Amino acid sequence: MQLKISQNSLFAILLRSPWWISIGLVALFALGSAALLPRHYVPFGVMGAFPFLIIGIMAAWRQWRAPSPKLTEETLQRVSVMTWQEFSAVLEQGYARQGYDVTRLTEPGADLSIVKGGRTALVSCRRWKAATTGVDMLRELVSVGQKLDCHELIYIASGTPSQNAIEFASKHSVKRLSITELAEIIN
Repeated sequence: MQLKISQNSLFAILLRSPWWISIGLVALFALGSAALLPRHYVPFGVMGAFPFLIIGIMAAWRQWRAPSPKLTEETLQRVSVMTWQEFSAVLEQGYARQGYDVTRLTEPGADLSIVKGGRTALVSCRRWKAATTGVDMLRELVSVGQKLDCHELIYIASGTPSQNAIEFASKHSVKRLSITELAEIIN
């Protein structure tokens, strides 16, 4: 059974938000419990804040490890001048450093297969320099993903996706890697 948090749930939103927001909610819970509950029930009210504390710690950890905006911008500039062969080699090495087994694919629509912990993801990155992303490349990726029965589909592009591409990606659970996530992988 796969446990995956919904992108629009409160906890998913808090994970993407600054860490101090979750910690602030913990403080509000504690203060509210102390102010509104009888003294012997206060510890139980404070325990209601425990999930927010965990989310705050996770968000702080992620944000602490995330590349700086300067490094992200340098990464974008560096990859924008790379050829396809250079970019795919750097990306392949980055995923391998993160513990993935990486295989290059010749399928149209998917460039890399990455496997970690028995979970397979397909990565489409051949058009990473494209100014806009349309639905066609995403359709090909989804088609290959269905054929190979993959767990995750990842699309890498530095340009802006069209509204149709955004809707298609959302409908078919295609993850578009942000520049920050790309910087984490290749640095």
